[in-house]
Amino acid sequence: MKFRIADTFTDSLGRLTGDEQKAVEATAFDLQLNPASPGMSFHKVD
Repeated sequence: MKFRIADTFTDSLGRLTGDEQKAVEATAFDLQLNPASPGMSFHKVD
């Protein structure tokens, strides 16, 4: 599966608090490693 991160991701990430940034980065990394991981939900964007 291919993952793409929008150009605006970094800018949006910068507007979050430090704790929020860590949570988003961890979730994005986990999703890339194992999209079928329990607790993860995602869908194809049309």
